[in-house]
Amino acid sequence: MEKIEVSSEKEQEKEEKKQNLSTKKQKKINKGPIKTIIFVILAFLVGSGAMYLYNVNNPTVVTKNRTFSETKVTEEAIEDAIAKVYDSVLCIEVLTANGDVASTGTGFVYDKDDKYGYVLTNAHVVSGGSKVQGTLSNNKVVELTVLGTDNYTDLAVLRMDVKDVIQVASIGKSENIKIGNTVFTVGSPMGSEFSGTVTKGILSGKDRLIETSTSTDIFGNKTDSYIVKVLQTDAAISPGNSGGPLVNLAGDVIGINSLKLVDEEVEGMGFAIPIEDAMLYIDALEQGKEIKRPVVGVQIIDMTNDYVLYKYNIDKPKNVNAGIVLMEVNSGYPAEEAGLEKGDIVTAINGEKITTVSEFKYELYKYSIGDTVEVTYYRGDKEYITKIKLSKTN
Repeated sequence: MEKIEVSSEKEQEKEEKKQNLSTKKQKKINKGPIKTIIFVILAFLVGSGAMYLYNVNNPTVVTKNRTFSETKVTEEAIEDAIAKVYDSVLCIEVLTANGDVASTGTGFVYDKDDKYGYVLTNAHVVSGGSKVQGTLSNNKVVELTVLGTDNYTDLAVLRMDVKDVIQVASIGKSENIKIGNTVFTVGSPMGSEFSGTVTKGILSGKDRLIETSTSTDIFGNKTDSYIVKVLQTDAAISPGNSGGPLVNLAGDVIGINSLKLVDEEVEGMGFAIPIEDAMLYIDALEQGKEIKRPVVGVQIIDMTNDYVLYKYNIDKPKNVNAGIVLMEVNSGYPAEEAGLEKGDIVTAINGEKITTVSEFKYELYKYSIGDTVEVTYYRGDKEYITKIKLSKTN
């Protein structure tokens, strides 16, 4: 019996050893996945850190899908627009009594009736001659009659026999065109030899205020200066283009070429009178009527003319840097009736600042005869406001 017990004890020890070995193997098996997970996590963290450092030192540009709209200026569109106005344009020549060409310019037919075709051009184009003629796009020369002119707007209306009219231009609106839009001109740069010349550009600016003059003194200095509102374009405008149409891509006239900035250091700056402004005076000019503008009855100079101010013992207000000085206030005119006096300095009309004589005229001529405007002025160092009812020229 003792041997059997010993044998049983030995077998029990063997069984315990087997269980211990099995437990150790199980522990080894269980540690395997944990190590793998830890390794993967460490690898991810190391990789993410490396990518972060790379992106910081090598930033990338993120692009997005965007939709762009594109309007193409096709050759066909320009050709159609030119065809719509080309045959309405004339080369205008002003002749002396001897039949010599005194000056040249451009005009275009804007209307017609049963008897006549009506041509619009610049006033300065048809001044200084005894006879005016026009050359059409078919090279036919026709006689033109001046109906009316206005130096301030630089506009003139002429007429021709209706049977000679080839085409009437379509009148558009400059207010509808945007800066950067394509425009073109048709004209006669340098005279009839280059009549029918087309130049193309863009609308460079709107509502530009340009100072000009109707006359000069014996020294060549500009006198009777005033300001006009114009369109600006980089389309080539040369001598002889004056009076020609500025046209949009629809073939509609939006302006009348009138001025060119002449400066050796400036190129590509041409100017045109907005067609809406011109059409305001067409009826009166067709009838040969003088354009009446409001007056207030004053003689004025710029406040910056220190010599004249000193000569007439007029002191500048301490807190005013710019304005126009009333050198004379005429008896019986609106300015006197409103209480203005010689030596007063006007600084605004209806709230719009006035710094020069040209600006004074520009603001005043915005209004019609019979309108009432508010005038801000200084007398000494005190500011006053008065109202003036505008009258017509006596």
